[in-house]
Amino acid sequence: MPLSIQDFFVPLLFFSSIASAATVEHVFQVKNVVVKPLCKEQMIPTVNGSLPGPTINVREGDTLVVHVINNSTYNITIHWHGVFQLKSPWMDGANMISQCPIQPRNNFTYRFDITGQEGTLLWHAHVVNLRATLHGALIIRPRSGRPYPFPKPYKEVPLIFEQWWDVNIELLNLQPAPICDAYLINGLAGDSYPCSENRMFKLKVVQGKTYLLRIINAALNTHLFFKIADHNVTVVSVDAAYTTPYVSDVMILTPGQTVDALLTADQPIGKYYMSISPYISANSLAPVPPGHDIRSLIIYEGAKSTASPSMSLLPSGTNAIPTAHRFSSNITSLVGGPYWTPVPGQVEEKMFVTMGLGLDRCPPETKCNGPLGQHIAGSFNNRTFLMPETISLQEAYFYNISGVYTDDFPDQPPMKFDYANFSVRTDSEYEMMFPERKTSVKTLKFNSTVEIVVQNTGIISPESHPMHLHGFNFYVLGYGFGNYDAIRDAEKLNLVNPQMHNTVGVPPGGWVVLRFIANNPGAWMFHCHMDAHLPYGIIMTFIVQNGPTPETSLQPPPSNLPQCTHDPTIYESPTTNVDLPY
Repeated sequence: MPLSIQDFFVPLLFFSSIASAATVEHVFQVKNVVVKPLCKEQMIPTVNGSLPGPTINVREGDTLVVHVINNSTYNITIHWHGVFQLKSPWMDGANMISQCPIQPRNNFTYRFDITGQEGTLLWHAHVVNLRATLHGALIIRPRSGRPYPFPKPYKEVPLIFEQWWDVNIELLNLQPAPICDAYLINGLAGDSYPCSENRMFKLKVVQGKTYLLRIINAALNTHLFFKIADHNVTVVSVDAAYTTPYVSDVMILTPGQTVDALLTADQPIGKYYMSISPYISANSLAPVPPGHDIRSLIIYEGAKSTASPSMSLLPSGTNAIPTAHRFSSNITSLVGGPYWTPVPGQVEEKMFVTMGLGLDRCPPETKCNGPLGQHIAGSFNNRTFLMPETISLQEAYFYNISGVYTDDFPDQPPMKFDYANFSVRTDSEYEMMFPERKTSVKTLKFNSTVEIVVQNTGIISPESHPMHLHGFNFYVLGYGFGNYDAIRDAEKLNLVNPQMHNTVGVPPGGWVVLRFIANNPGAWMFHCHMDAHLPYGIIMTFIVQNGPTPETSLQPPPSNLPQCTHDPTIYESPTTNVDLPY
């Protein structure tokens, strides 16, 4: 029988004995429902019957408890994107890394503390493509009595950007991924699409008031530009890390990124479009629909109902890449702000990681639909990551189970080549197109400082990839185009007030330099946050070793952690290219 909310006694909020800290409790009923954003009714998995899913509101220092009841027909996990999960790595929700999936007619309770971060994050499913409809906002406010490091806004407004397909979710696993049919803002497609002309998100504002926009890109595969007609915004946080106030008329968000921005209603009374459009950085293998922008509406109090909204012109064509780079590279951290820490100077682990797409050889007498008649594969230092099949990687590490993974992920690619402008001139360069398929990890000593140069390659397509690290924020010391030069480019790195992220867009045919402190024991994914690229294997995993005390060591998993069993009647996100078990 399906589980119900009555199976749990769940008061919404328990106040603890610690001043200004609380236990915030939610029930997530995952179930299939019928929705109709466009002209066609579609059955989708949802949390509590809504798209997007429920917003979680907590304060820094709170304990969050979420009971997930899986009454859908899918294996699922829920990932708390950007939450550090200090002392709670079993709660990360990374499918087959921190846990096996929650199977249909089963449940699991996530419980973790939220410490050392404030701002806007998101939660989402972490089984391939289910994030399309299983996602929502996770808002972390300061502890009671602590102000924001910017003027208090009149009102806070979540804006969630989504992709929509008028097909069964199982079909999203076709490779290459099908082109989406629409984009949504807070679940609504707006007047750019048939059958949704009268269904548009509308924000009513009062002239002179300031609003905090909590912006989330929950789209599966697409970076998105965002712009408000005739208005500037002031960015005050990215990925729940405070920034130096940065004024801009346009912003770019990769899948999984969040931005907090102050909007002051300082224009004449009227109506103004808020618009998003896809950022096409190259000949993407995760295609996006052509054509129009996707719009929502700001309506000033007192605006005439007959007033025509002001339009905004979003970047496109040749100005898209420089516009995206200008916004991304100009953000800096708020030095001295809440939870700011100086950049660590001494680096114990240095890695140069080539990242992008490669090929997997087509089986004999089989027709494959990728370049050169092969399959598409992900490549991290010429490795394609294979997910474990019978036990989560973190359990294999904790219980010292052999045969699940190897501890040999390389710090460098197997050979040097023209990374950004790849061409095949030798047999060795041809072999670089075919990464080794392997479940390999990189082990880090507790509290070591790690620096990673992520070099985007042009082996197949030099598009921008959004790289997401679980369990940590990282300093983004620099961005650039072309091949990274350790002498020339190191002099340009920002070691004073670099932006902090959990997800960063690596420029097309370019690079980023990241640094973080490995102070969180457990197994942590580092992967492309375009879901179309997860089955390809643009993934690696760090294992952070235990510290010197029980407080800094990986603890045993909860007794009710889901176990892996294979049921062929359950949809487990198969792909046509890569065999993933769940």
